[in-house]
Amino acid sequence: MVKGLAATAGGCFAWGLVEATQFQVRRVTVPVLPKGGAELRILHVSDIHLLPHQQLKLNFLRSLAELAPDLVINTGDNIASDTAILPLMSALGRLQDVPGGFAFGSNDYHKPEFKNPLRYVTRGRSAPSEAPERLATEQLRAALTRSGAWHDLNDRRAVVEAGGYRIELRGTDDAHHDHDHYPAVAGPPSDGVDLSLGVTHAPYSRILDAMAVDGVDLILAGHTHGGQVCIPGYGALTTNCDLPADQVKGLSEHRFKGHRAWLHVSAGIGTSPFAPYRFACPPEVTVLTLVAR
Repeated sequence: MVKGLAATAGGCFAWGLVEATQFQVRRVTVPVLPKGGAELRILHVSDIHLLPHQQLKLNFLRSLAELAPDLVINTGDNIASDTAILPLMSALGRLQDVPGGFAFGSNDYHKPEFKNPLRYVTRGRSAPSEAPERLATEQLRAALTRSGAWHDLNDRRAVVEAGGYRIELRGTDDAHHDHDHYPAVAGPPSDGVDLSLGVTHAPYSRILDAMAVDGVDLILAGHTHGGQVCIPGYGALTTNCDLPADQVKGLSEHRFKGHRAWLHVSAGIGTSPFAPYRFACPPEVTVLTLVAR
């Protein structure tokens, strides 16, 4: 029996390594636009956790320009090494010329490190390191904004024109390590915008609640990896934040005191290099097609 369990565990782990390279494009429809207008396509990319030798991941990133989105939103955790910045920007290619914005996660600031995976389940979230090793964050920020089409949304707002719409983007810095300062972007949407989008890496309730109260139409987040290791028929064991497990990935509604906003959480493309596996949760980007309310 012990040998059988060991063989099963070994097989699941081996498949998890394979599944981590089974990149997918998921598609959802969100009814948030004013009536009478054309559809708007958003490409949501998150949690790339890139190392420069990951050619399959880089090839997948290169293919995304063919999706021809109107807007690109990147919800952070882009790199696992400083040497990944140049390969990342090369792979993003033409997407850098599409209007968009980004918010950072903890692995845009600090290099990944080994953590006991069982603590994600027992504690509900990972704890920050006492002495993290820094990444070249400012180099990454400069690279992502170099084209002028992508906006830094870390505790900032921006208004962009995309797909024939005037769209307000508001974002927060990494909430997982308490770097967020939502008051810097709080308040109702700006006058004259057709759509208000919220962008944050980690979907903590304090951010989602505030955005819903302020009238944000759609919030985009990442961080959860969709649970990364899921049980078929049950789902994710943890969200690594205070988000309920049934909202760990995909489209849902966030409700707070009579207010509501659409929420899309990406399961992301990558994993920590210290946990390079997925199970029943393939890596993904999402094309959100926005239609009339």
